[in-house]
Amino acid sequence: MKYLIAGLGNIGPEYAETRHNIGFMVVDKLASQREVLFEPARYGDMATFRFKGRIFYLLKPSTYMNRSGRPVLYWLNKEKIELENLLVIADDVALPPGVLRMRAKGGAGGHNGLSDIIDNLGTNQFARLRFGIGDNYPPGFQSQYVLGKWTEEENEIIIPSIELAAEMVISFGLQGVGRTMNQYNRR
Repeated sequence: MKYLIAGLGNIGPEYAETRHNIGFMVVDKLASQREVLFEPARYGDMATFRFKGRIFYLLKPSTYMNRSGRPVLYWLNKEKIELENLLVIADDVALPPGVLRMRAKGGAGGHNGLSDIIDNLGTNQFARLRFGIGDNYPPGFQSQYVLGKWTEEENEIIIPSIELAAEMVISFGLQGVGRTMNQYNRR
């Protein structure tokens, strides 16, 4: 069984460790835990590992957040991965910092990266792991907030949540989206 785990973010050092790059941070954690390295590939950086008879493809698209759909579609097709084995990890301002919610399907919720993936796939029937970044910004400053760095106080919350998100990805591959949602969404 093959799984595509797409962590959303923006490439470049100016975006490293920003709220909007939490998807990159989660797949980086997985790669580190499994002792695999990301390598340049078509439309992004890829790392691959095997675990309990499953192959996990970790993708960090290099097309910037708002154009994440083409890389996801390309790697699904190239590796012949079923749509139900796709998990997209994205930031969510509607959830408090560090809160994690997995969903089996759904709309973009105003997230341009998810919107582009939905447009490219022609469906919203794919799993996503929403990572809360909070909404502590004044009206009109959402862009500056999501592209801003985590505060020290936020880091104390999100570091353990990144670990938990990595655990949820493995659970998704081993148990599926439904059981993972039941086990983790209540935390």
